[in-house]
Amino acid sequence: MDKKILIAVPCMDMVSARFAQSLTTLKKVGQCTVSFLIGSLIYDSRNKLAGMAVEMEADYILWLDSDMIFRPDTLERMMAVMDDHPEIDVLSGLYFRRGHPFTPVLFKTLEVNKEGTLDWSDYEELPDELFEIAGCGFGCVLMRTDMLLDIAAKEEGGRWFTPIADAGEDCAFCIRARREGYRIFCDPTVDCGHMAYTPVTKNFWKAMKNEEGQ
Repeated sequence: MDKKILIAVPCMDMVSARFAQSLTTLKKVGQCTVSFLIGSLIYDSRNKLAGMAVEMEADYILWLDSDMIFRPDTLERMMAVMDDHPEIDVLSGLYFRRGHPFTPVLFKTLEVNKEGTLDWSDYEELPDELFEIAGCGFGCVLMRTDMLLDIAAKEEGGRWFTPIADAGEDCAFCIRARREGYRIFCDPTVDCGHMAYTPVTKNFWKAMKNEEGQ
């Protein structure tokens, strides 16, 4: 029987043409349903989309942010990894922050400390193959849906993506998931683009010229 997959896109009123092109050319696997949820509170949109996946009895959710671009075989490749690795509950592709220092949106460590604030660390170097992580952004993430009911039943206060301390909604989910024993991985071969909008000024132009001259 084909797996049911919800492709979940939380967004504001408009999405970019490049994201739309990526989504249009994405090769579907199994029974795919695409759902956009428009709203200004990202955690609320993610909670509603997760609830939708539970109600429709989807096997997986593919989270895509509307400022991402990705290859047509992204879902196929991520599903193949999940099929081969039943120990993986959440799988992130690789993408980078839109501003300097442009680090991967992955966390080597991620936890709420005794003072109730977030402790975390980035990756300075990346493995070439599949590796386990403490957390990630949800720009391009495939996850098993059956973990949602378990987390909701065991975790106190709020839904899956409701912020914890000063953690954003994606980090909050990763913290909850790992507390319940779920494992999060990154496949660095699933490389995505994170669209940025950089104002081109005289100083920017000079900096680029200096870099090209080195």
